[in-house]
Amino acid sequence: MEKTIGTIIAAHGRHYLAQTDTIKLQCVTRGKKSDIAVGDIVNLQMTSPNQGVIESIQERSTLLYRSDQYKSKLLAANVTQLFIVVATEPGFADDLVSRSLVAAEASGVAAHIILNKIDVTESLAKTRRRLAFYASLGYTVHEVSARAAPEATCATLGPLLAGQSTILIGQSGMGKSSLINLLVPDADIAVREISAALDTGKHTTTFTRLYKIDADTAIIDSPGFQEFGLYQLTEGMLERAFPEFAPYLGQCKFYNCHHLIEPDCAVLSAIKTGEIASMRHALYQQLLHESSQKLY
Repeated sequence: MEKTIGTIIAAHGRHYLAQTDTIKLQCVTRGKKSDIAVGDIVNLQMTSPNQGVIESIQERSTLLYRSDQYKSKLLAANVTQLFIVVATEPGFADDLVSRSLVAAEASGVAAHIILNKIDVTESLAKTRRRLAFYASLGYTVHEVSARAAPEATCATLGPLLAGQSTILIGQSGMGKSSLINLLVPDADIAVREISAALDTGKHTTTFTRLYKIDADTAIIDSPGFQEFGLYQLTEGMLERAFPEFAPYLGQCKFYNCHHLIEPDCAVLSAIKTGEIASMRHALYQQLLHESSQKLY
């Protein structure tokens, strides 16, 4: 049977849809393996004109995933950047934004914050003040309004997306769907095709899907979620995922300092002087605690 290479553009349970150069193939894995993510490039064995078996996954450049105490959930593979979509209203959770930034840093993925619905002016000043904190850490905040100013939104985001594989994440209600429909021509048709191919019925909002814009550009839409567990990150990965810690790492009295209660800790000293925000250190402590609770 013919062999080919494809990119996984959607997954539902153990059923996958792969895009090759010419066609979309419904795929399954051999055995019970299901550690395949949207964005994975896979080697396929065709079993019929529109079906195939995934033989292997090609090496990933990046892998984004979230995890709780018991299991991990792959978000996407081979992404180059993460867009965290927030809005003027409804209010967004700082915890989710902060955890998303940590996940991006730990995975080697560039992160951008997209502030949508800037036409809702009564909440704009307050939202800008909240996001100024992330800008002070070095993350760029891009202001758009997908519905009120679609052309300006495309002009802002289009150049950022070109040549990249970008995943959009955010809580429900932030306008992520409006952005996807604006940035991806015929997104609704693509979703219907995917749903039909994977036989998902109406549950199109519960799975991640990839849209190929051109040979070098892809946009990945993920389901809205409220929690972003990072139980998989080790202590070493965590301390390096906070860019503002970088100048102080290796400066502590003890080489194996955990930056929690140790004497002469450079990170704790930087918190006292205001160089590191106490809110960020509290998140670091929480994530460190979570990583010690992992049961798998």
